[in-house]
Amino acid sequence: MNHKAEFYKKLPSGYIKCLLCPHYCVIPEGGKGICSVRKNEKGTLIAGSYGVVSAMHTDPIEKKPLYHYKPGSKIFSIGSVSCNMKCIFCQNYEISQEFDKYSVLPRYSPGEVVKKALNHKENIGIAFTYNEPTIFFEFMRDISVLAHKEGLKTVMVTNGFINQEPLYELMKFIDAFSVDLKAYTGKFYKEISEAGLEPVKETLKTLKQHNKFFEITYLVVTDLNDDPDDFTKMIDWIYKELGDDIPLHISRYFPYYKLDNDATPLETLSNLFRIAKSRLKYVYLGNVLYGFEGINTNCYKCNYEVITRNGYDVTINGLDKAGNCKKCGTFLSFEM
Repeated sequence: MNHKAEFYKKLPSGYIKCLLCPHYCVIPEGGKGICSVRKNEKGTLIAGSYGVVSAMHTDPIEKKPLYHYKPGSKIFSIGSVSCNMKCIFCQNYEISQEFDKYSVLPRYSPGEVVKKALNHKENIGIAFTYNEPTIFFEFMRDISVLAHKEGLKTVMVTNGFINQEPLYELMKFIDAFSVDLKAYTGKFYKEISEAGLEPVKETLKTLKQHNKFFEITYLVVTDLNDDPDDFTKMIDWIYKELGDDIPLHISRYFPYYKLDNDATPLETLSNLFRIAKSRLKYVYLGNVLYGFEGINTNCYKCNYEVITRNGYDVTINGLDKAGNCKKCGTFLSFEM
C-alpha cells in the first residue's frame, strides 16, 4: 500500500526534503528519512507505515499518562512502528528502533480502527501511542476525522519533535496531548536522542497558546538528566511560558535497551518532586510503588484529596462534573 505523504518539497535531481519534523531529511530517490518509514519513491514522498499497526489495546487513560483528562476512563490505544528520535533508553525499542519485521504486521484502514474502538464499551476514544505518532501523521489524521464523526475523543502521546505547520494541522483533530520533555539541555537531546530541545519547547508553547489540553512527562535518567539545577531551570521555564497549572509527571527510569545506568534513586525523585511542587500546582511521580508521594491529586487550595490512585484503579472522591473541588469549589484544571 503506497500512501502519499504530506509536508515535503521536491528538490533538483530527484531529491525530496521532508518538512514533517525538524530533521528536515533530504532523501534521494529510493532512500528513506531518519524515521525509516517515509520514503522517496520516484520523486514522491510515501508514508510507508500508513495502516501498519503493531499494537492495539484498551488502556486506562492514566497510562498515557494523562491524569487530568477524562480521569478514570478507558481509551482504545494503537501504535505503529519507528520514531524520529533514537533514544538509547527507549522503552518500546522493539517497535520504534528495531522493527525490521514491520512489513509482516497487519494493515488496517482508518475505518477499521474506528470500528474496533467503537466495539469497546465505555471507551472514550483513540490514543495514538507506543511509538511516535508524528511519523504516521496521515494515518493518525484520517482515523481522527472519522473518530470525531462517531463522537470519539483523540489523544496523541508524543515526543513533541514536530514542525509548526504539521502541528497546527494536528491541533484540528487531536483533543489532548501527552508530551515527553526528555531533558532541559540540548546536549542530552543531541547525544542521547539524536534530536533537539528547542523544537519540543516550541511545540509546548504552541499547544499552550492555542488552549490545547496537554500534560508533560519527564523521565529521570540517572546521571543524564537528573541535575537539580537544570531541572530547576526547566520548572522555571514551564512556570513562565506554560503556566503553573500544566500537570507534570516525573517518572522513574529503569535500565533498558542500550542504557544500563542504575534505576533512578527514589531520593532523586523526591528531591525533583519538591523542586517542581514549589512552582507548579500538579506534580506526579510515575513508575513508583503505591503509597509513595505524588500519586494522588489534592486540591492545591484546601489540600482535599480529590482523586485517589492505586495503580490504575482510580477513585474520584472530590471533583464535581465541571472539575471543581467539592470541598472549596476551586477549579482544578480537569477535563471531565
